[in-house]
Amino acid sequence: MGLLSGKVALITGAAKGIGKAIALKYASEGADIAFTDLVINEVAEATKAEIEAFGVKCCAYGSNAADFAETEKVVGEIKAEFGHIDILVNNAGITKDGLMLRMTEAQWDAVLTVNLKSAFNFIHACTPIMARQRSGSIINMSSVVGESGNAGQCNYSASKAGLIGLAKSIAKEMGPRGIRANCIAPGFIISDMTSALPEEVRNEWIKTIPLRRGGTVEDVANVALFLASDLSSYVSGQVINCCGGMSC
Repeated sequence: MGLLSGKVALITGAAKGIGKAIALKYASEGADIAFTDLVINEVAEATKAEIEAFGVKCCAYGSNAADFAETEKVVGEIKAEFGHIDILVNNAGITKDGLMLRMTEAQWDAVLTVNLKSAFNFIHACTPIMARQRSGSIINMSSVVGESGNAGQCNYSASKAGLIGLAKSIAKEMGPRGIRANCIAPGFIISDMTSALPEEVRNEWIKTIPLRRGGTVEDVANVALFLASDLSSYVSGQVINCCGGMSC
């Protein structure tokens, strides 16, 4: 009997990276999975097959998480297909880094829209379903830079800080309906996004981490499992840092 048996999890941006790792972790614990990505291509189809290998139901949806109308439509389709939604993981995100003096309005708008507005869209669409169930766990994927800021990432840091404020507000608004909302703030996680950084930058970053290693997507997925399961039934409005001690 898995920790998430009988539950349905909706994860945005889950074709690869951290989102995929969370989907696989949830599936291994018995959850049926609905995941979205901008397009459902060969990569997404391969992820779907990996999830189904755990013997759970999985559906993949091509959808722009930053589009309000598309989100309302896809959540309706997921509710019709699965019957309920118990877990929402707002994972969709992008970076468009640059110093403030050189950052364009388009860079700012793109990151805030994909990273923050998408979470609003999915929470807005899912909370009525969860409220009728009188249960639900919402997890926003923030970042340590949402708490500390980071030079060259004012747009990304602002979006991740916004996810923290959003989760804390939802925890207060929806707690009486049995809905919990929390954030995970990963630090330096080895992924496609961080692999694009120059090696010297990665090495210097790792020196700032007390555990002296980058995190894995599985490290983050384990925290996400805790927050999705009944093990965290009295945890809401919190930020759990998964960073090897770099923010302590």
